[in-house]
Amino acid sequence: MELGAFSISLAVKDLEASRSFYEKFGFKVFGGDASQNWLILKNGDYLIGLFQGMFEKNILTFNPGWDSNAQKVATFTDVRELQRQLKAAGVQLQEEADESSTGPAYFTAIDPDGNPILIDQHV
Repeated sequence: MELGAFSISLAVKDLEASRSFYEKFGFKVFGGDASQNWLILKNGDYLIGLFQGMFEKNILTFNPGWDSNAQKVATFTDVRELQRQLKAAGVQLQEEADESSTGPAYFTAIDPDGNPILIDQHV
């Protein structure tokens, strides 16, 4: 099952303190908007999203259709197909994508330890 680019989305208390901390590990700002309280940091193929005041828990994020540079890939498994496969495997979803739609969509699941997983297709 190809889930696309992976990142961790961190719920941070202080965006600038977190940015500064992760820059010490070699991460650089790759995207986002600090004035809107979110930044995406990158180190090689590794991505960390910093989100201040947007959600309560850290989230494992997968982006079908994107590579680690947020560039569209030629072929990928659509988010709705991934949703069907996971539901068929018995995964209970917290939020579901509209299976009659096309293009960008997302769904969420919660792992056995309460960690949110976001499958978020932007293309």
